[in-house]
Amino acid sequence: LHAAPLFHLADAWATWAITWVGGTHVLVGEFDPPAVLAAMEREKVTLTNMIPTMLNMLVNYSGVQNYDYKHLRVLLSGGAPIAPEVVRRIVETFQCDYIQTYGMTETSPYLTLSILKEHLLQKSSDEQMRFKSKTGREFIAVELKVVTDEGREISRDEKEVGEIIVRGDTVTPGYWQLPEETARAIRNGWLYTGDMAVMDEEGYVTIVDRRKDMIVTGGENVYSTEVENTLYLHPAVLECAVVGVPDEKWGEAVQGIVVLKPAAQATEEELIRFCKERIARYKAPKSIDFIPALPKTGSGKIEKKKLRDRYWPEAEKKVR
Repeated sequence: LHAAPLFHLADAWATWAITWVGGTHVLVGEFDPPAVLAAMEREKVTLTNMIPTMLNMLVNYSGVQNYDYKHLRVLLSGGAPIAPEVVRRIVETFQCDYIQTYGMTETSPYLTLSILKEHLLQKSSDEQMRFKSKTGREFIAVELKVVTDEGREISRDEKEVGEIIVRGDTVTPGYWQLPEETARAIRNGWLYTGDMAVMDEEGYVTIVDRRKDMIVTGGENVYSTEVENTLYLHPAVLECAVVGVPDEKWGEAVQGIVVLKPAAQATEEELIRFCKERIARYKAPKSIDFIPALPKTGSGKIEKKKLRDRYWPEAEKKVR
């Protein structure tokens, strides 16, 4: 089932892959939870690929339990990080396998999949959800490393952060007639993705932020994904985004933007306290704004630039 626009790379890939194996394509128009769920039931959909924002909308739709998903085998997602709590709700709702994917136009597209190694299937349900929500391990025909600014591979301790770099036959040789852009992105045969990540001892990477989205507050790096994952644990939060905003004392401050679930209530103070109880205090939002909906691209990704522009109307980020 295609719920994302066909110009989105994941759906373009699926168009070829499903056709090659003799599958049937089910198309829906503008994304609408009841229409998507009805199509899944009516067409006996076995596989679909959606971005995390769409999946979050589906599992929070009030009528989600009124449809039959027994034919659904695999649900893939990508385009943005996803919180383990959201993955848990997806698996509980649809009772199917879940795979997180990661890639980009420059890599045709897949770089990683969060398919579990066989021995990880013996772990607890919570541990499996934690691994399934990770960005994943490298795809076939791809070489992937996570390196520091000095080029050293990071420790596999899920603490040290570096940039994902890749090479392989599926990686672009460069940008058409843009030699300067190519030189910045491809160095010594490796494509620098701009995605900051950690790696565990199993070789699974987890993206913590885009380099440009990282918040620097008082000289400390704060990765928006960690704060967003914490906010998603609160039962009143439907959607959220975290950005850096100007702060005279700290350079940048952590700003939360939250959409509450219908009929749910939560205060700014409550959510800030909720975060401080679960992550380091300096990582918790200094303030939280509530809005009716987050701005999104045509493919459904949250537009953090538009959110940042609300707080940085004139100036550039001088801490960068």
